[in-house]
Amino acid sequence: MFISSLVLLGFWVYCVLAIVAAARHKRQQKPKALKEPVSVSILKPLAGLDEGLEENLRSYFEQDYQSFELLFAVRWETDPAVPVVRRLMAAYPAVSSKLIFTGEPPYAHAKVFSLKCMLDEAAFDLIAMADSDVRVNPDFCSTIAAEFQDERLGLVTCPYRAVAGSSIWSKLEAIGMNTDFHAGLFTAVMMEGAKFAVGPTIVARRSALTALGGIERVKDYLAEDFMLGRLASDHVDVRISPYVVEHRIGSEAALQNFAHRLRWARSSRRSRPLGYIGQVFTYPLPVCFLLTLIYPAAWPLLGVTALLRGVAAWMVSTKVLSAPVPWLLLPFQDILAFAFWIAGFFGNSIEWRGRRYLLNRDGTMQLAS
Repeated sequence: MFISSLVLLGFWVYCVLAIVAAARHKRQQKPKALKEPVSVSILKPLAGLDEGLEENLRSYFEQDYQSFELLFAVRWETDPAVPVVRRLMAAYPAVSSKLIFTGEPPYAHAKVFSLKCMLDEAAFDLIAMADSDVRVNPDFCSTIAAEFQDERLGLVTCPYRAVAGSSIWSKLEAIGMNTDFHAGLFTAVMMEGAKFAVGPTIVARRSALTALGGIERVKDYLAEDFMLGRLASDHVDVRISPYVVEHRIGSEAALQNFAHRLRWARSSRRSRPLGYIGQVFTYPLPVCFLLTLIYPAAWPLLGVTALLRGVAAWMVSTKVLSAPVPWLLLPFQDILAFAFWIAGFFGNSIEWRGRRYLLNRDGTMQLAS
């Protein structure tokens, strides 16, 4: 019972830390207004027709900003995203935009190759890399550019509000992103500073990318966003932006969603093995429930755990990300996430965009033979 009490105490401490970290991030000062515009190159790697793709991309064309360009990259002209891009380029002729065909990538990480091709064509030194499923407000460029008035800053990563599709699996995953994931993110930054980056939106000075050896330095890592921030932090200041973007995760069927979660879990374990073990403290409800089955006298403590978990979820999701918490679904998401955390300890292969990859112990990946 003594060990169980220590475990419960660990969960409570983590919840309190998450609440404090979220409040600390919420108090982060917005950047001062720009004294003069800083030109921004926005890079959008594309592959296929994501749900809501046209509206996602349209939000970048409609930036209320004087000087920016949009670059899109796909492998082949037959990609179904191409007609969408061309339609938007025709609808917004005043916006500087370019569509690039990369061909087959020479290494496993196709996204990194697309970013490399766009970087070679980009005209400006402030580089915003945003996934195809991201949607922003018209003030994205002006807010991000204002942050880089601090000359010490080399790279920022934007937290994101996950917006679910219609499927129940999408809704559960969005809850996890808006509560568990960002609680861990803000807590890690509070404890040790920003030594990493997270997708789906990263903004960096070109000089910061050059300092770490170029974008191709992360071509062998599945979690290229995490490694990009980690490597950049050796050379420049890395921060978590106060600007929240929307991550439109779509509506995957159960098997697709499970494969996606398992890929994420295995990738996290390989990228930061000790941190992955410590992730157990982000699942207070399912572990506490298991403990109360073993020690029925501990049932009252389950209420304390649920309260702390609820406050942490509300603080991170509602107060910071402006995403309401679906309270009835929260326990089911916690149980499902805990199950995939356990599953992440097993296996070293993943399925990604129709191909099978092997994950190495150092977080790198290679195509399976």
